[in-house]
Amino acid sequence: MTRPRAVLAMNPARLSRSLFDEAALARLRRVADIDPGLVLTELDSQPSQDALAGADILVAGWNAPLVSSRLPCASRLRAVVYAGGVAATCLADPEAFAARGVVAANARVANSVPVAEYALAMILLAGKRVLSVGHAYRRTRSLPDNLAVPAGSGNYRQTVGIVGASTVGRAVLALLRPFDLDLLLHDPTLTTEEALGLGARPVELDELMRSSQVISLHQPLTPQTRGRIDAGRLALMRDGATLVNTARGAVVDQAALTAELRTGRIDAVLDVTDPEPPAADSELWTLGNVVLTPHMAGSMGGELHRVGDAVAGEVERFAAGLPFAHPEDLALSARTRVR
Repeated sequence: MTRPRAVLAMNPARLSRSLFDEAALARLRRVADIDPGLVLTELDSQPSQDALAGADILVAGWNAPLVSSRLPCASRLRAVVYAGGVAATCLADPEAFAARGVVAANARVANSVPVAEYALAMILLAGKRVLSVGHAYRRTRSLPDNLAVPAGSGNYRQTVGIVGASTVGRAVLALLRPFDLDLLLHDPTLTTEEALGLGARPVELDELMRSSQVISLHQPLTPQTRGRIDAGRLALMRDGATLVNTARGAVVDQAALTAELRTGRIDAVLDVTDPEPPAADSELWTLGNVVLTPHMAGSMGGELHRVGDAVAGEVERFAAGLPFAHPEDLALSARTRVR
């Protein structure tokens, strides 16, 4: 197979330096003709169009300029490797690229690792009621009577509900498996046998909301899931239960969530909101029963190198004429993504 040409595309351009350490860059250079110093942040200029015109592989990252199949400079593309969840997000018309035979891969699996680790930590801390107990400790400045703590506290035989057997959802279930927890799962795309194989008992969403002490959201944002965690379902949650959201803010009705949190009846750990960040006057900033983090569950710092290594691995496979390890169906992504 002829040595392929590859071009980087992401914005800001410095992201490429965070993704790829020297070892990953060396792997890319061994199998492809690539200039790590050239990163496309726009496609309006002639130099950028010329760079794309010579590329067989588009190595794209977050906020990459949108590439259209109608651009003459994109006619040579044969593959897209995306350092994120969905390669179709960097293509204006992914169906047209798919029809042309362009193949794609993404680094979703690599990026799911830190998200799952974050969710695991928050689930276990929520089970220990760290937020409410910590506030009480600051207020009373005295040690609590652990024998008087409600039976719903702690992580032994506690019920944890996972919404969505996405890549992250599956990783969370795997991390939770060693603990003495009762795991529930809601994902209508799975059979009972498939859910049980993941170590969880499949249930309807309302039952999961009603039965779980901690609920962790991992469903994709689609027209069907937007706002599905609404006022009615939030009202089903047990008193003192915790909602953990590392999926997308819009899968939860934000007004309904704020209203429920305002009562103090439930807690929430929110790494994502809608809008993001919350409005300056949002109560989410000040409510004592909310842990609010800035969309940090995904790869950050040194964790980005895991993503870079995954991208380099996919480029190596393409250059060797092998199928991608983590392929993406561009046509399917185009049909299911939220516009």
